[in-house]
Amino acid sequence: MAQSTSAAEPAERNTQPDEGIRFLGRILGRVLHAQEGGMAFDTVENIRIASIEYHRTGDESAYAKLQRTIAGLSEERTLQVLRAFTYFLHLLNMAQDQERLAAEREAGSQLDSVLAAVRAAGFSEEQILKFFREALISPIMTAHPTEIRRQSTMRSEFSIVRLLDSRTRARAVGLDHAEIDRDIEREIATLWQTHLLRRTKLTVNDEIKNGLAYYEHTFFQAVPKILESTRAALDFTPGEPVPAFLRIGSWIGGDRDGNPFVTDEILRNTFRMQAGHVLTHYLAEVDMLSRELSLSTRVVKVSETVKTLAEASPDTNPHRQDEPYKRVMIGVFARLAATLRELDPEAQLPRPALPADAYEGTDELLNVLDAVDASLRANQAAIVADGRLLALRRKIRSFGFHLSSVDLRQNSSVHETTIAELFEAIAPGTDYAGLDESARIALLREELNSPRSLIRPFWDYSEATSKELRIFRAAQGIIARFGPKAITTSIISNAQSVSDVLEVCVLLKQVGLMDTDGRCSVSVVPLFETIADLRDGPQTVANLLDLPEYARVLDSQFSTQEIMLGYSDSNKDGGFVTSGWELYKAERELVALFKARALRLRLFHGRGGSVGRGGGPAREAIIAQPPGAVNGQIRLTEQGEVISSRYSHAESGYAHLETMVSATIEASLLPGEDLATEKAASIMETLSETAFQTYRDLVFNTEGFEDFFWSSTIINEIAALNIGSRPASRAATREIRSLRAIPWVFSWAQCRLMLPGWYGFGTAINSWIAENGEGAGEELARLNREWPFFHSMVEKVASMIQKSDLSIAAHYADLVEDKALRDRIFSRITDEWNATVDALETLTGSRPGEEIDDRTPYLDPLNHIQVALLQKSRSEEISARLQRGLLLSINGVASGLRNTG
Repeated sequence: MAQSTSAAEPAERNTQPDEGIRFLGRILGRVLHAQEGGMAFDTVENIRIASIEYHRTGDESAYAKLQRTIAGLSEERTLQVLRAFTYFLHLLNMAQDQERLAAEREAGSQLDSVLAAVRAAGFSEEQILKFFREALISPIMTAHPTEIRRQSTMRSEFSIVRLLDSRTRARAVGLDHAEIDRDIEREIATLWQTHLLRRTKLTVNDEIKNGLAYYEHTFFQAVPKILESTRAALDFTPGEPVPAFLRIGSWIGGDRDGNPFVTDEILRNTFRMQAGHVLTHYLAEVDMLSRELSLSTRVVKVSETVKTLAEASPDTNPHRQDEPYKRVMIGVFARLAATLRELDPEAQLPRPALPADAYEGTDELLNVLDAVDASLRANQAAIVADGRLLALRRKIRSFGFHLSSVDLRQNSSVHETTIAELFEAIAPGTDYAGLDESARIALLREELNSPRSLIRPFWDYSEATSKELRIFRAAQGIIARFGPKAITTSIISNAQSVSDVLEVCVLLKQVGLMDTDGRCSVSVVPLFETIADLRDGPQTVANLLDLPEYARVLDSQFSTQEIMLGYSDSNKDGGFVTSGWELYKAERELVALFKARALRLRLFHGRGGSVGRGGGPAREAIIAQPPGAVNGQIRLTEQGEVISSRYSHAESGYAHLETMVSATIEASLLPGEDLATEKAASIMETLSETAFQTYRDLVFNTEGFEDFFWSSTIINEIAALNIGSRPASRAATREIRSLRAIPWVFSWAQCRLMLPGWYGFGTAINSWIAENGEGAGEELARLNREWPFFHSMVEKVASMIQKSDLSIAAHYADLVEDKALRDRIFSRITDEWNATVDALETLTGSRPGEEIDDRTPYLDPLNHIQVALLQKSRSEEISARLQRGLLLSINGVASGLRNTG
């Protein structure tokens, strides 16, 4: 078959496909033909064409023909087809990321644009500088059960991304790129012969390693570049370092909520690995500096400080006596090497080092590098100081020796059980668990004011309590060695009361992280997750702030309280519309509360990659916050496929981080008026209530819904995919309430329904319009045009409808054995989907498109094959090879949809 039009090229579409996508398609086609032969190539093409026909016509005879083709495939051929479609979607993601990056380059600096707007609004330079000195912008990397990339495939994909970038630049200036093309084909051939799936369950250490890969590829380059862009755009005092306002954080190794594999040993190992990674990077940079800084005192003067540092260097080579900077760097290398050996004995030095003492902290190191910098600038070498040395100083201020702060997180019920056991050991009969809230608060306040230790030495505590105490003790040791930025936060999942917060304060006090004066090294952060908790959260926080014991804690933390808001569980609990509105209302109440008390609020947004878990474009999400909710302080989680999409390339990583910084400036300094007027809020309240009832009625009040969900999705099969270190459910039950939000959303995405991202929206909109008569539709359309919050909600629903496909979802529904149950529930879902499409047309003036885009011809076949494999696996014992194929289809669909977990 001719390869000019192939399974590895995009299908027909309304607009001309991007050249990069066509190029990668041709390469994959050649690799498929070379590796598996012409018959495999033709089979992929035939399935692609049949899938397009069914997508266009919805003709069941076309579907039956497609299923006959799939059923006739041998096991070997099935895997080849799955791999071909999956790899094309991986490559398509890379090509589209490059396309987006090119557009961002052409658009120019977002930071410059937003700062120009800030200046035009009347802000002085000093006010802008003050903003950056006090700002904290922190994306938090999390381990994600649906992120299934292996280190081996990540390496090849990173290489392809770099080569695509080189190819784009070569083409832009008319250079020959044939060698680059061959390198890309070589990497794709390597990828084809690399096993995509893990053979063993992912461990926390694997997750740590995966997270570390993004530092070398992106963060070590992008973060200093953001700081440089900030310095260039502002009038900092000469010699004043740009504040490290952009800090990368992590949950990997510290998040033990429902993850029994995160222990004190894992927490210590996390910092061992992180320290090893960042110190190895510093050593390589210092090694280069020791080669570059060959400036001689025979030519140029140096400061007395540098002379003294050079004399103290262990380097005594007589050939370098007139090269003090080089000698200083050799001494720095020796001390960093000693520090690396102390913090990570397993790490390999880039080269042998002279004997020296380890650094106790980064201040010692920065003092030396700052002295070198000052000497260079004072002696006509500022241009030299502005190179590798400046970048290294910025990295050290940003990453320290710990690389990334790691948050602790645990469920409030675990803290409660731990505290109850501690009290029972020291005062039998306390029965902490049986006390009401006021009695608990009184007891905990008394303990915070007491100098005694609540822990009995040599007492035989339960393993669960001992494990928690070991975690907090490990945290204390880590902070003592790495400094206060290593562990800044202890998050309380499922926080519902004041006592939930005070319990953590008491635990911190037991290990020396808090004293009776309230000085506390770690911020205690309640996470409000369910709809009820979001509604009660502001009052809970107000009650907490009333306590003098907690007021002392905030005094020691610059009068700043961080509060985390959960997008995922609130969505699973109340649906997309109600979750978004309750989050917005909670933020408004919290902003007012903290403003009235002259305290600073920092919100931590627990967003996922998918719309059903609060995901979506970062800028829109930040700008859509109510006025005052950002105020220069924001933390948000980065999860799953979003991490690889945003941070696989230094330049795209920089563009995303610049977007975050620019949006934070805009939301903080140019927030505009609060468009949630009394009328708008009243409308939204009604919409939310209708959507809430519609969603809850289906998910929690419909008999047999759990059976429908477990039968019509791949939730059972997710457990077999080695993609995460934690269980899919918090308890051994089929209850939706116990299921984690990530697999809940992921399962609906795989069957192409995307239900958590839209269900209830259509009924809410259409009911309000019907009840309010003429002009009601235009009023909601106006809200969509003018209110960022409402517009963001509408855009997210539209994106989920665009990604869904009812005809494919119907075949997953056919997996439900009880046909009456299937018809009853799926018809309700179909009706709501159609209602949502109608509502979107009313609000936006257009219906979500149904055109075939670049993904459709490669994504749809994966779903069709997945359905066939599910039917087979649930009716008979299937081979290990087909089981692997089923798991491979899950990988492929996730890659094709992107941001679905």
